[in-house]
Amino acid sequence: MSYRESFLRYLKFEKRCSENTLVAYRKDLDQFEEFVFKTVGDFNVLAVDTKLIRSWVVELMDQGSAAKTVTRKITSLKSFFRYLLRQELIDISPADGVIMPKVPKRLPIFVSEDNLHHLLDDGYFKSDFEGVRDKLILSMFYGTGIRLSELINLKQNQIFLSEHLVKVLGKNNKERIVPYPRSLNSLIEEYILIRDASFGVGVQQFFLTSKGKKVYEKLVYRVVKKYLALVTTLEKKSPHVLRHSFATHLLNHGADLNAVKELLGHSNLAATQVYTHTTTDRLQSIYKQAHPRA
Repeated sequence: MSYRESFLRYLKFEKRCSENTLVAYRKDLDQFEEFVFKTVGDFNVLAVDTKLIRSWVVELMDQGSAAKTVTRKITSLKSFFRYLLRQELIDISPADGVIMPKVPKRLPIFVSEDNLHHLLDDGYFKSDFEGVRDKLILSMFYGTGIRLSELINLKQNQIFLSEHLVKVLGKNNKERIVPYPRSLNSLIEEYILIRDASFGVGVQQFFLTSKGKKVYEKLVYRVVKKYLALVTTLEKKSPHVLRHSFATHLLNHGADLNAVKELLGHSNLAATQVYTHTTTDRLQSIYKQAHPRA
């Protein structure tokens, strides 16, 4: 087994990384290996030095790769060489001397509260299976802030109607409990009735296609984009935009940052802090309206 495959198995079985994360790591390592073959004519991972990695970074930047993309690729290499270091296959990591490119800070895109209330409350959805399912998909995203993969893999036994809670299996298979709006219960019950009537009682997979199969990424993206287009002109219309909206609106209404971190399933507070900009904007707006000298 190659060092790379051993590393990927470590990520899968010990770090319990998601399939998407594993695909990203594999792609980054493959791309680096191709670069080394092209540059040196051979690939010996134990002979890689800092200069070679820096040359790869320069090539990526020259090819127009975004700073965020390059940073992710360097992070993949750093993780790989740290693994080799722990295995005592190398004495020093050649990736440690590589400086990350500066990533411009991007503010999260979100949908306004009024637009989301308008979408969910004013009769945009049909009363058939797909209409009720689609409304519940958008309501669940906005009501819980869960990720796309978390919604797709949601099971019937992960929803607790009496407690208004959903148990989510997040990144690295970490479980968390997330409350959802009490008003969502009637929509959940309506969806379950229609789903069971269409596909039978006892189906464990919660969200289904019109053919009774597990929903998939493209379908959910299509649903979200279709309905958000009815109430917003934002260029990006995705499940993640609803996750951004969930976090932003909570903070704008005074939610504690650490609590929002736990609800989102973030591993560190820095990932959650990107949403505080809107709270600052709101405070500035209030200040300008209220202070006599503003």
